[in-house]
Amino acid sequence: MNRLGLALGLMPVTAATTAEAGPPAKATVQAPRQWRAAFERIGVTDERVLAAVEAVPREAFLEPDMRPFAWEDRPLSIGYGQTTSQPSLIAFTLQAARPGPKCRALEVGTGCGYQTALLAKLCPEVYSIDIVAPLAERAKRSLAKLGFTNASVKAGDGYLGWPEAAPFDVIIVAAGAARVPQPLIDQLAVGGRLIIPVGETSAELSLDVLTKQKDGTVRREQLLPVRFVPLTGSHADRDRADAGW
Repeated sequence: MNRLGLALGLMPVTAATTAEAGPPAKATVQAPRQWRAAFERIGVTDERVLAAVEAVPREAFLEPDMRPFAWEDRPLSIGYGQTTSQPSLIAFTLQAARPGPKCRALEVGTGCGYQTALLAKLCPEVYSIDIVAPLAERAKRSLAKLGFTNASVKAGDGYLGWPEAAPFDVIIVAAGAARVPQPLIDQLAVGGRLIIPVGETSAELSLDVLTKQKDGTVRREQLLPVRFVPLTGSHADRDRADAGW
C-alpha cells in the first residue's frame, strides 16, 4: 500500500514539542550525521524525531540486497513492487504529525516497518495496516526482533482504518489517494492530525495535513508536492476511477 515518497519541493514545517515516549530500540548502526544536514535543509528540527531516526536501524527492515544502501537518503525497494521512502521525507512526515508522548497512531501502509518503528519510538500505541499481506508479516517479524511491543500490524485495507482501536491522535497514510478516506477522518481524534498524499491526479499529489476540530470538521493544509504509489483496494480504486486517474 506504499510507498515511493520522493518529494519534489520540500518546504519546512514547524517542529513539534519534545518529550519521551515509546520503547527502547537497540540500533546496530548509527544513522550518519549527514542525515541531520539533509533533515535541516527541509526543516526537520524536532529532536524526538531526530533521536528516533538515529536509534532505529533502517537496514534491519530491508532485504539483504538493499542493506548496503540503507543509510542513503533515497527510496529503496522492499519487494512486491513497493518501496520505502527516503528517511528525510519520513522524518518530515513524522514531524508534521506532531506525535505527543501519549499519542495513539495509525499507519496506513506498513511497508517494511521502518516508519512503523519510528512511530513506535514516538507513540505508546501504534497500529499499522498493509494491503500486501507478506509485507505486513515481514514487518511484524522485524519489529518483534527489535523488541517493539507497542506496535500492532495486520494485513488489510487501510482505507477503512482500524475502528476497534480508534480514535487516533495521529494517522499517517503512506500512499497517494484521489480523496481523503472518510473512515480515516471519522477515526481521527479531536485535535488529531491526519497526514496523507492526495491529489486530482497521480502526478499532482500534495502531502496534506488535516486537523480535526471540536465540531467534527477538519482544517486542511498543504505541506509539499510529493510522488507516491497509489493507495489500493476496492474503495481507493473506486475513488481513483471517479477522479479520472
